[in-house]
Amino acid sequence: MLGLKLPTDPRWVNIVEKNIADILTDHAWCEQKAASSAISLIVRFPEYPDMVKEFTALAREEMEHFAMVHEKIIERGLKLGFEEKDPYVKDLRSFIKKGGNRQTQLVESLLMAAMIEARSCERFRLLSEQINDEDLQKFYRGLMASEARHYTLFLRYARKYGEGVNVNKRWEQFLEYEGQLMEKYGKRETMHG
Repeated sequence: MLGLKLPTDPRWVNIVEKNIADILTDHAWCEQKAASSAISLIVRFPEYPDMVKEFTALAREEMEHFAMVHEKIIERGLKLGFEEKDPYVKDLRSFIKKGGNRQTQLVESLLMAAMIEARSCERFRLLSEQINDEDLQKFYRGLMASEARHYTLFLRYARKYGEGVNVNKRWEQFLEYEGQLMEKYGKRETMHG
């Protein structure tokens, strides 16, 4: 369903299990960044009322997920660590086409967001199936459906408002690029690294 070209190496779960505090902290900040991204899209493209409405709800939901992850951290007697830069997102951002009209810029932003959500969904699925912590298995299984919904939401709006842009072709290019990118990731206890 996700169309990812290179699946995460299942050994990534072993890396995650060695440092649950780091993965939970990274996950929490990913949720916060997702909320900020939804807000940024609203600010940049306010002329689409249906998108503004759905992205407002999305930002709210992402902050609820942040709170849920933070609660998991507290339940385990851990502390939320500091946010770190996400090199995966930086690499994806470098693939975005610069310039062009508003539709092109909207599509580029939406496809990047869809890509991040698709990879997160895949990682959540892996954790829900393979981590040896039953509580986290259930937790990530519950979040996996949300990530899939978010991924399709971004794609839907890219297709709806991408007038003059071959959205399906550009999405395929994103998938190809991300597949090559993932060859260097999957070696850290982060959601995308």
